[in-house]
Amino acid sequence: MVDGRATSGEWVFLTYRLPREPSAPRLALWRKFKRLGVLQLADGLVALPADVRTREQMEWAAEEIEEAGGSAGVWLARPATSTLERSVIAPLNEARAAEYAEITEQAQSARNAAGAERTRHLRKLRAQMRQTERRDFFGPPEREQARLALRDLADIVHKVSTEVSS
Repeated sequence: MVDGRATSGEWVFLTYRLPREPSAPRLALWRKFKRLGVLQLADGLVALPADVRTREQMEWAAEEIEEAGGSAGVWLARPATSTLERSVIAPLNEARAAEYAEITEQAQSARNAAGAERTRHLRKLRAQMRQTERRDFFGPPEREQARLALRDLADIVHKVSTEVSS
């Protein structure tokens, strides 16, 4: 791992089957997968770059699936070719890049908000950034753009609050 990013070429896969009814466990699993930023490779097959945290998250998901009456297995694997790995990485990067672009856009829009509103936007966007960074395994260039946009917004908030208190 470099800079908190997976680099080993190893992936953790979760294969699963979950009964359609009741739907609550399926919905909870879908939300968990969205939070983790998994790549859905096929129906009942998801993947993440392997590290200690992602392996643990997939193992917990497998336990939850089994507790809900389904079946699950966690696998570790390496792609046979670098082309195959790039084809798996690309959708993960595209999804995170879109999230970072949204953060950048919202931060730039928030610059024109009123004082308290601007501060509220900054808090919300920082939380959104933390969530996105937890799902970001390969760091697309949009990540740095979002960081800069948040830093600029924070500078404006700080400058205004300093002027008001002076």
